[in-house]
Amino acid sequence: MINILSLSIYLLIHPVHVTMTSIDHIAGTDSVMVFVKMYYDDFLLDYRLFDTNNENTAGLTTGQLIAEDLMNNYISKKVTIIVNNKELKGKLLKLELDDIEVKLNLIYTAPRKPRVVTVRNTIMTDLYSDQSNMVIVRVNDFEEGIKLTPERTGQTFYLKKMKQRERER
Repeated sequence: MINILSLSIYLLIHPVHVTMTSIDHIAGTDSVMVFVKMYYDDFLLDYRLFDTNNENTAGLTTGQLIAEDLMNNYISKKVTIIVNNKELKGKLLKLELDDIEVKLNLIYTAPRKPRVVTVRNTIMTDLYSDQSNMVIVRVNDFEEGIKLTPERTGQTFYLKKMKQRERER
């Protein structure tokens, strides 16, 4: 009875396979702030697929803290941001971890005047066929949210054309 109740509560709390990523270009600077949020149990499963040598996976399941360099490596392989045809490299600023969620704050250096932004997010796409990676991109007065899936892992945004279309309306 307790097991059924526990499973029911767990499914209510964590019914879908979803991550949230926000990408914010800080106007007038060369900084892009990125926030990623995902469920910890899904992250552990995906990290096991990512870490094919199983060198770093053992510590994760025993509750040891995730080393920042391991998380930087994981995110750099799973989330790709390209601005004006230049792939950005990020640095982890903050890592929050609890029994339910992993929250990351990262900073990237980008061109000051983005014209084209491409985002690719493959977090857990090898793990779940129903994975949804929700992404919000904000650059100056441009803001758009997209849903990336195992079938559609990336999206390109042409910022100049978008602004021109909005002016024509």
